[in-house]
Amino acid sequence: MISGTTKVFGILGQPVAHSLSPAMHNAAFAALRIDAVYVALPVTDLAQAVAGLRGLGIAGVSVTIPFKEAIIPLLTEVDTEAHAIGAVNTVVNRDGRLWGTNTDWLGALAALQAQVDLAGRRVLVLGAGGAGRAIVYAVRRAGGQVWVTDADLDRAKTLAREFGGTAVPWAEAPQAAAAILINATPVGMAPQDDEIPYPPEQLANIQVVMDIVYKPLQTRLLREAAARGCRIIDGLEMLVYQGVRQFELFTGESAPVAVMRQAARSACQ
Repeated sequence: MISGTTKVFGILGQPVAHSLSPAMHNAAFAALRIDAVYVALPVTDLAQAVAGLRGLGIAGVSVTIPFKEAIIPLLTEVDTEAHAIGAVNTVVNRDGRLWGTNTDWLGALAALQAQVDLAGRRVLVLGAGGAGRAIVYAVRRAGGQVWVTDADLDRAKTLAREFGGTAVPWAEAPQAAAAILINATPVGMAPQDDEIPYPPEQLANIQVVMDIVYKPLQTRLLREAAARGCRIIDGLEMLVYQGVRQFELFTGESAPVAVMRQAARSACQ
């Protein structure tokens, strides 16, 4: 029951109506009987939206495409990891002071480490945007070797230089001979379900394939990879694990992981 004391959380993005985060966080609030609600907040003007967080006393927000990098100068404080990554996906309102951090890298790391030891492994990351930066940071923290590509090669080169990886042109990405492939682009997201960011015939050389896209949950990339014997990790796992850490930052409570995963999976149906 929403009342005058209910804390309000949300997700800033554009588009944002497809997000699974409201279902996931609201299920967690209900499970722990926390007087809070989490809503989608479509943004048309980021600076005004951030000012609104202060003005309305919004307790905290997730940040998604395309604002993870642009929001940084609008915040009061950004922690060391978010500064290093160059992207914020979580903002906590501390009495009008907006503190930003990044839980994407923790979500990616947890999802990957549940399937594979990253230390010393060659990882190819497709995409050098906010999510790609978080994933590259996670892989390097775990001791993996990183190759990164992007439609904008200069952006890939900048990311590789910052974190100690190797940039490759998009067309030459299959030549990286990686053991692990991670799609950090929106290619394959509904309604373009038939698109794929990597040549299917090259997937037989990959051991583990992860896609951060979660609508559809089984992207064409994952279907093609599974058909060729790769272990696959869907986008729901990174989403859940990053959301778990967000929830704990928002509330100070231990997150009900199973509840959040089930809520997100049900919302995917």
